[in-house]
Amino acid sequence: MQKLENKEMLNQLRDENKERMENSKCRVLICAGTGCLASGSGEIYEKISELIGENPDVEVHFGPEIAHGDGPMEVKKSGCHGFCEMGPLMRIEPLGVLYTKVKLEDCEEIFEKTIKNGEIIDRLIYSQNGVQYPKQEEIPFYKKQTRLVLENCGRIDAEFIGEACAHDGYQAFAKALFEMTPQEVIDEILESNLRGRGGGGFQTGYKWKQVARQEEKIRYVVCNGDEGDPGAFMDRSIMEGDPHKMIEGMMIAAYAVGAQEGYIYVRAEYPLAISRLKQAISDAEEAGLLGDNILGTDFSFHLHINRGAGAFVCGEGSALTASIEGNRGMPRVKPPRTVEKGLFEKPTVLNNVETYANVPMIILKGAQWYKGIGAENSPGTKAFAITGSVKNTGLIEVPMGTTLREVIFDIGGGIKGEAEFKAVQIGGPSGGCLVTPQLDVSLDFDSLKKMGAMIGSGGLVVMDSNTCMVEVARFFMNFTQNESCGKCVPCREGTKRMLEILERIVAGQGKVEDLDLLEELATMITDTALCGLGKSAALPVMSTLKLFRDEYLEHVVDKKCKTGTCTALRRYVIDPEKCKGCSKCARNCPVSAISGQIKEPFTIDSSICIKCGACESACPFGAIGVEN
Repeated sequence: MQKLENKEMLNQLRDENKERMENSKCRVLICAGTGCLASGSGEIYEKISELIGENPDVEVHFGPEIAHGDGPMEVKKSGCHGFCEMGPLMRIEPLGVLYTKVKLEDCEEIFEKTIKNGEIIDRLIYSQNGVQYPKQEEIPFYKKQTRLVLENCGRIDAEFIGEACAHDGYQAFAKALFEMTPQEVIDEILESNLRGRGGGGFQTGYKWKQVARQEEKIRYVVCNGDEGDPGAFMDRSIMEGDPHKMIEGMMIAAYAVGAQEGYIYVRAEYPLAISRLKQAISDAEEAGLLGDNILGTDFSFHLHINRGAGAFVCGEGSALTASIEGNRGMPRVKPPRTVEKGLFEKPTVLNNVETYANVPMIILKGAQWYKGIGAENSPGTKAFAITGSVKNTGLIEVPMGTTLREVIFDIGGGIKGEAEFKAVQIGGPSGGCLVTPQLDVSLDFDSLKKMGAMIGSGGLVVMDSNTCMVEVARFFMNFTQNESCGKCVPCREGTKRMLEILERIVAGQGKVEDLDLLEELATMITDTALCGLGKSAALPVMSTLKLFRDEYLEHVVDKKCKTGTCTALRRYVIDPEKCKGCSKCARNCPVSAISGQIKEPFTIDSSICIKCGACESACPFGAIGVEN
């Protein structure tokens, strides 16, 4: 690629690639995000590429109402389309068709019918409540979203800088570099009220302002890509699907605060994100968008990737910078804060992936445009990973202020099966639960804080009526305790004691006084832990205790788990109406807890039963189940 020596050359690169994309006869965009690749989209990409490669001059017939160019057909690996429940996904342009759950054996039919003749294959398009939605934009999952940060994910070649430039990539950086002073850039971000998307919602512009005013002139820009919340994959999808948007945001931050070096900290469990970032950085360096004297100016910026070992605590700012330096990732006492003494003891701007990805559009379109989206005190959009007991799992982006009800029931399609909504865990291990009366709460930083929850990085785990909330609390406490760095006693010892209590409760050995002890420990940890992760470690327990205390009491008083989740509290029973007396259950019981006469109903001795479930699996008549 030719080195870009000025803004005009950048514009020329944009225009050339825009024209090439518009002139294509047909573009096939195959989701090559982590989820779809795991479902076989890589093989689908190879097969479609082979079919088109063998027929490069084939004519396409989409009908007179759909215009297309006369250039070559293109097959592209895109980033995550977001509709993970329906993967592997394939988008065909200019038809705008989205095929779902595509299999390798569908490829030839897709080529012959759709690519060549514009014919829609009904079984591959999404349908809901009997209605079919061939166009991606018409699908309720997408229609209710506002995709700004994720706009290009699923629509461009994730591994080619030219397609990012065709969608105005690096135009905001050029605007900042040639038309704005560093202070004007900071003022624009301040005016936009962009708040950090990593969890706390701290104002981004104020953070930049603090770094810019430091006397020390060596400064750093760091991106936190260490996304550790269970079920969260927002940052990963941005790094995989549109890495140049995040890189551009970092470059604008570097120009604003006078930094010449930047670091992206990504957990090693994200190999595809690391690969795409390396490719993006290499392409940007080759194009002269990274390195020395960028676009012919005296501004220089170099970008590096650091891989983390998967420690959750390294999502905390001071622990992250310590890890980049080669030290053990552990938080330190503050002050001084990262903006004063961060990486290598120098002033450091530290934001997460999604925060940086918001920056280019703010610079390009202005703070007032940005403030017109979302809630008053939390403008813009937020990406969420919605998982659990919901029909449409995946990655979504909605304006701040959207309600949980809209996210779960309109975009997510409602609860799976016949179960009812019970709760949603928001904010990961550092968050809390929200229940039915709170479904209409505004999803913004301030509203959730009042509810005792937090947005966090954006993980939403939906739970139905079959979920045991005590086990949910135990799961998150187990995660937090395992991930504690151990530096401070409240977190190291307090979370361990809380986990021990929760494990006793789910094992049927809990006592009523354990509930008071859990609350006491939770308060102590929240008030005295060293870092933000420690201070929020007890939130899942505190919120479930507050909202579902009856379930805790059921576990400790009645020694019962009504959902049947807690194995030790299960009580298997045989329905005498359904039992045919075949003795198959007794023959499969490893501890001889089942007795009876042939052709007569059998019974289970609960004092002997080890709750292994072998009898339930063996019964051919469905006569055995857990007592509710």
